[in-house]
Amino acid sequence: MGKDYYDILGIKKGASEDEIKKAYRKQALRFHPDKNKSAGAEDKFKEIAEAYDVLSDPKKKDIYDRFGEEGLKGGGGPPGSGGGGGPGNFSYSFQGDPHVIFSEFFGGRNPFEQFFGHNGGMDDNMDTSDPFARFGMGAGGMGGFPRSFSTGMGGMGDMGGMGGHTSVVKKQQDPAVVRDLPVTLEEVLTGCTKKMKISRKRLNPDRRSVRTEDKILEVQVKKGWKEGTKITFAHEGDETPTNIPADVVFVLKDKPHPTFKRDGSNIVYTARISLRDALCGSSVGVPTLEGRSLTISSTDVVQPGMKRRVSGEGLPYPKRPDRRGDLIVEYEVKFPERLSQSARDAIAQALPRS
Repeated sequence: MGKDYYDILGIKKGASEDEIKKAYRKQALRFHPDKNKSAGAEDKFKEIAEAYDVLSDPKKKDIYDRFGEEGLKGGGGPPGSGGGGGPGNFSYSFQGDPHVIFSEFFGGRNPFEQFFGHNGGMDDNMDTSDPFARFGMGAGGMGGFPRSFSTGMGGMGDMGGMGGHTSVVKKQQDPAVVRDLPVTLEEVLTGCTKKMKISRKRLNPDRRSVRTEDKILEVQVKKGWKEGTKITFAHEGDETPTNIPADVVFVLKDKPHPTFKRDGSNIVYTARISLRDALCGSSVGVPTLEGRSLTISSTDVVQPGMKRRVSGEGLPYPKRPDRRGDLIVEYEVKFPERLSQSARDAIAQALPRS
């Protein structure tokens, strides 16, 4: 059973955008490893970031609401068929840094340093599940809540009665970086892991200067994926003090094959035969993607463009990878460039005029 992102954030399905932000704010502050030293806090913090990454994005949220985690992450098959469902050409994999998401949510600042000082400053008996209690938010008032907090609360906006107006500068995410992911038909047949190297800019700990680093992104190509399938790695683009890193999107692209052409989940092989074989019958050796050879015999006259279909020798269906499409044999008749007079006479006698 897939993850319940709503349960992870402690909200109900159908929660509003504001409720999702508030839930992430509460849970991320509660389980941030800088303040929560309990076992598993780091994993929980990452899980919370993944839940927010999905539910705060309208497209990902829509797919998740309809198809669940397996559908969102590219699982095959409609609900109830043993697969996860999903749109078939969308695959999500959380590759973001939960600390970067946390920092971006709070406007590039570390709220713990702003509110509690560099050494934490929290009382030993303070309830870490409610970091706002220190400032009186849990007691029906704002208390001594720092004015600067209004600039980094992901949608709280200006807090009235705090001595003036504080503007909120919202970061914009860069457009997605799209790259082709070339695959062979053999790789689509069996599924594979492709390791793609990217070079990107990342912020240094001072959150102002940047460095360039290389990273290997692993793409799990599943059996039968169609050309055009998109695989998204969230926030893996360049990072600067003023932007939200772009998503990196790989788009599946078929490599040209020396033997076959692809037609959806079918593959097409062109069998070239002579005019004599086309008229008198023939047996043709047809290769398969696994390297086997099939013998296709015909006793009928083969017309140019005639096709024969071999069931189950194509590519897996993306939503039913246990089943495969067909191998389609297309006949191409090679006509002789010239004929002797005796051959012409023999053909004229053997063939009817109409």
